[in-house]
Amino acid sequence: MFIRIDDAQIYSTAFGSPTAPALLAIGGWMGSWELWAEPFSILSQTWHTVAYDHRGAGATLAAIETITLDHLVDDVFAVLDAYQIDQCVLAAESAGALTALAAALKKPDRISGLVIVDGSYYQPISTAATPFLMGLQNHYTATLAHFVAACVPESDSAHIKRWGLQILQRASQEAAIALYRMAEGIDLRDDFGKITQPTLILHGGLDTIAPIASAEWLTRTIPNSKLRIINDAGHVPTVTRAPRVAAEINEFFGQSLTTR
Repeated sequence: MFIRIDDAQIYSTAFGSPTAPALLAIGGWMGSWELWAEPFSILSQTWHTVAYDHRGAGATLAAIETITLDHLVDDVFAVLDAYQIDQCVLAAESAGALTALAAALKKPDRISGLVIVDGSYYQPISTAATPFLMGLQNHYTATLAHFVAACVPESDSAHIKRWGLQILQRASQEAAIALYRMAEGIDLRDDFGKITQPTLILHGGLDTIAPIASAEWLTRTIPNSKLRIINDAGHVPTVTRAPRVAAEINEFFGQSLTTR
């Protein structure tokens, strides 16, 4: 369904029983909710799974100038409110990690746990345009193709790369650039130690987009966290290793939430 708020129409979808524990998922950079589709096919058996296309991605409609961290965080709670969910485990992939972590800091009473998959949560301000940004500005289609290839180094994955490129191409060039630049200079790292929710950090061992060192640092910083490396996965294990991702989530929260 579309959730209408003042400055956007957010496309969302939900599966499973509304009476089950809620798990809300966010995609990365320009990734739509579909990055979570296959894990949801498993998780929806025991969770009320909800996902949405964030601003700039998928079917959601929002003006480019509204693509800010504050809006992205507020949208998390707008989606929860629309589904009448008081509290959820919040899962995020790649660049969605910054939104998820900021949401957990803003309203910790509504976030019972976190799942961070190959998370990217800090991007320093560059004094010059990065090669990636220049590619987005001047060679958009080719840059997207190179990005998808880097995200999915797994063998026998041509079909996944084709699908992933189709997902990214739904976003406009302007939205892609705005989403990339949105996080520049936003540094919440000093606050991450205040996050007390159980946090599962999943990271692909073959990921060349987000370094494993960033996952290790996050694990050391968030007190109640656990890191699990998926050795044969790249940057999007929610797509390429969905059963493993679902199993890790079920195992971690089956143990953690019952002891809180």
